[in-house]
Amino acid sequence: MEQNSIKTLGELKASNYISLTVKDELRKNLIQQLQNKDAGFEGIVGYDETVIPELQTAILSRHNILLLGLRGQAKTRIARLMVNLLDEYIPYITGSEIFDDPLNPISWFGKQEVAAHGDATPISWQHRSERYTEKLATPDVTVADLIGDMDPIKAATLKLTYNDERVIHFGLIPRAHRSIFVINELPDLQARIQVALFNMLQEKDIQIRGFKLRLPLDVQFVFTANPEDYTNRGSIVTPLKDRIESQILTHYPKTIAISRKITFQEAKITAAQKLIEADGLVKDLIEQVAFEARKSEFIDQKSGVSARLTISAYENLISTAERRMLINGEKKTFVRLADLTGIIPAVTGKIELVYEGELEGPAKVANILIGKAIKSLFNRYFPDPEKAKKSKTANPYQLITDWFTDGNTLDIADNLTESQYKKELMQVGGLNELVKQFHPKLSANQTLLLMEFALHGLAEYSQLNKKYLSGGFGFSDMFDSLFNTDPEEDEDDDIDFNA
Repeated sequence: MEQNSIKTLGELKASNYISLTVKDELRKNLIQQLQNKDAGFEGIVGYDETVIPELQTAILSRHNILLLGLRGQAKTRIARLMVNLLDEYIPYITGSEIFDDPLNPISWFGKQEVAAHGDATPISWQHRSERYTEKLATPDVTVADLIGDMDPIKAATLKLTYNDERVIHFGLIPRAHRSIFVINELPDLQARIQVALFNMLQEKDIQIRGFKLRLPLDVQFVFTANPEDYTNRGSIVTPLKDRIESQILTHYPKTIAISRKITFQEAKITAAQKLIEADGLVKDLIEQVAFEARKSEFIDQKSGVSARLTISAYENLISTAERRMLINGEKKTFVRLADLTGIIPAVTGKIELVYEGELEGPAKVANILIGKAIKSLFNRYFPDPEKAKKSKTANPYQLITDWFTDGNTLDIADNLTESQYKKELMQVGGLNELVKQFHPKLSANQTLLLMEFALHGLAEYSQLNKKYLSGGFGFSDMFDSLFNTDPEEDEDDDIDFNA
């Protein structure tokens, strides 16, 4: 007999069904998963050697869990994926508010149903997707929200006194009986509300306005918290933290490769946008921007730099190229470095600036991060310009810098057609030859991209002057910018990063 075809308590007993606590259920299914060498926690990248083993240990130990880490470290996603370790269906007494176990009812309703109907007690089946409850902790959360309160309307309707258990309106936690209950951003919960959780985690007592009720709830608690919150907004009160048996520290991706994998897994790119060519260089640059942000003196490191920054930035990067293609009436295009101007809104919205950063302004900080990312990756593709300048051998950048020294300038806007883009880059003396010298087997698009990348790299090494235009970048001789005294050259939109 299939489980969900069982409709009564008697049929359930006859099937030899064994009730497990939610923690034992998670443990049982995890053991099976580990023995079968199933991956588990699909979509969680970069935690295979750190967070996931610790989480599995906590589940095997049947612990309540605190996931502690900065924003954008997949804490909530991990908690949600724990649902996959539950049994697909479990039985409960039909009509029970808290989904009473038919073999072990704990509520007044459940006990009365079994007492009145015996083996004929009707049962239903609950899918594991319904056994997950999540609450974002905010200062306005009350004990009534989480645990429950007396319901005067219920008391009046049923003509009951306040000493009767039936007048209680259960909160979120009792309704999560036999389920996973998650409180996100735990430090935001007021201390007096955290205190109300003490007995829930250990003694299983519920206290509602003086009504003491022994209700042995079966709940797997998972809490998430940001270390920043410990000082800025609140803290986890010590007695509550003492009752959370396992604390697991999350972290940001440790390598560009892992960060890229997360970005492309999460980025929402349409089928049409997937046809836009994005070279590995620009993909790495997006990830490097986040790595630079996580060590920037302009950004509050206690706040963190979410993985959502690179996801949003990559979506904007592709959309910037797509917009140009649509405006120019082209059938195809590829991502250019000028398109990096399009990621600035994604960056500025996801960084918390310290005082020095506020002085610079969010847009300029974003451009500084882009510049540092370019400099960090430049030596993967070309020789170090500073060493090349001091070398006794021929300087591969000499023809390029000489072209700008002769008074030439170059503006690369993000709205140039493909032919205009190629024409602008090809006019720079020695630029095409530089790329051909070090990367002779590239496609035409990759060659143009590296030509543009070389100009940005030389600017970051102070060999050229670069300024930010509205939707693009301008390049000129380094010394021209130092002696430029015309105020009209430095107005509003243009930011000179080398002056």
